[in-house]
Amino acid sequence: MSSPKPSTIRVGRRYRANRLEGPYDAIVIGSGIGGLTAAACLSKMGKKVVVFEQHYTAGGFTHSYDRNGYEWDVGVHYIGDMGADHTLGKRLFDYITDGQLHWAPMDNHFDRIFLADRHVDLVAGPDAFKAELLKAFPGEEAAIDTYLDYLRKVSKAMPGLVLGKVLPDIASGPLRKLVSKAAPDYLNKPTRDVLESLTSNQELIAVLTGQWGDNGLPPAESSFIIHALIARHYLYGGYYPIGGASEMAKTIIPVIQESGGEVFTYADVKEILIEKNKAVGVRMADGEEVRAPLVISNAGVFNTFGPLLPDSAKEKLHYLDKLQTVERSMASNCLYIGLKDTAENLQLPKTNYWIYPGADYEKHLADFMADPANSDIPLTYISFPSAKDPSFAERYPGRATIEIVAPGPYEWYAQWADKPWGKRGEEYEAEKEAYAQRLLAKLYEKFPHLEGKVDYYELSTPLSTDYFCRYSKGEIYGLNHTPDRFEQDWLKPKTRIPGLYLTGQDIMTCGVVGAMIGGLLTTIAVSGLKGLPLAKKMFVG
Repeated sequence: MSSPKPSTIRVGRRYRANRLEGPYDAIVIGSGIGGLTAAACLSKMGKKVVVFEQHYTAGGFTHSYDRNGYEWDVGVHYIGDMGADHTLGKRLFDYITDGQLHWAPMDNHFDRIFLADRHVDLVAGPDAFKAELLKAFPGEEAAIDTYLDYLRKVSKAMPGLVLGKVLPDIASGPLRKLVSKAAPDYLNKPTRDVLESLTSNQELIAVLTGQWGDNGLPPAESSFIIHALIARHYLYGGYYPIGGASEMAKTIIPVIQESGGEVFTYADVKEILIEKNKAVGVRMADGEEVRAPLVISNAGVFNTFGPLLPDSAKEKLHYLDKLQTVERSMASNCLYIGLKDTAENLQLPKTNYWIYPGADYEKHLADFMADPANSDIPLTYISFPSAKDPSFAERYPGRATIEIVAPGPYEWYAQWADKPWGKRGEEYEAEKEAYAQRLLAKLYEKFPHLEGKVDYYELSTPLSTDYFCRYSKGEIYGLNHTPDRFEQDWLKPKTRIPGLYLTGQDIMTCGVVGAMIGGLLTTIAVSGLKGLPLAKKMFVG
């Protein structure tokens, strides 16, 4: 079978050893939003930073790709907190892009939660959010009020948790004890346990947790921390980057270049160089050694302490033990759809659709994993990027796009993992086609007028995630956001190896803003006292 044509959207500069212009003050491995944030923040402090990205385009899960005359995002389906300049996320984006990234609001009812034949909308703004829930659940005002109060209290507890990520070990231990005493007792309990203490209405719980796909764990397994952070993040609505997801990297890279830095693509880092138990640089796939006093890994903890860290590193066994305390997050399939008409003509909404067979998320998920062929898909998420982006119609006249995300375990496709991308054979393609048809059927259930109008579609699997993003089991959210994960004090920027730091979603939380805050924390940890003005600017305003 012939490979599909590669995307023409390329952000970043193609790596060649003779294009390096060192010496560099810092090396960042991976150009996901956490790595780009750290690089941009350090560049703003006068540091010369080089970012190495093994993919053909920069941005990690914030990149876009095009095929057959269509463009899709791969991970940026919507962002919260972009409607007001005072939020941490908006301040940080404005800082690392010099204000060049702009946002379009989604519909006020930004998420629609379907429980079998019933649906309830999540509406922007706390008052409107509550009013919409009360229409659906008129006897649950006390539970809804308490729930919103819980979201506020989790938000107030976060600065203490964040501070513990950047303080020296001698101070972070006592702070952790103080934070634990001051934090509400529900802070790090399983989400379902917390909500069942507020109400016995399982459909209300299902609606409140209807965004669980944004962290990858059903409510019985996730920490209430991640649930509350996501729910509060979208409480004032969803937003989409004008120009598409690739605008993120496009607007950040010039900031990195201002201090002499660069973002290289096709730049495959094979090993972190360790000398006298200190990180001193990296070795590239072509054998080139690039040295710097700081190495910042945005490649995830499994990659950093696995293949990237040499066996000779004194601390490797310590971190391999630590990796046993965390789990990889969910893998997924994504169906990318193109239609030859405008989003307006096709009546595509700026609302995300979350489609569930019913309110018992855990049972539906377990049934599906045990017998996928004979069980309903437990979560189907439908996004309409061309409707959300006001520039899309101008950039792609007469075209529209849809994306559908659903669970797809790596194990389903593991037998083809050793085959090259685009050439995995007819049996693999048949598996993909069968699942694609199931997802298209979900789309036509909600939008019957689209049947017969699909011009192009292709399904990505966890093997695609591994190939393009180096998450070897196709995990899209780094580490699972269980209560245990939030008890791991080693998930922080500074490692036990001098000169080696972590950044991105594994040190804080998943999501674009979560990974960005990871990048900010890494900058502060690297900079010490010099990072205090930046910390004040971002966290205080």
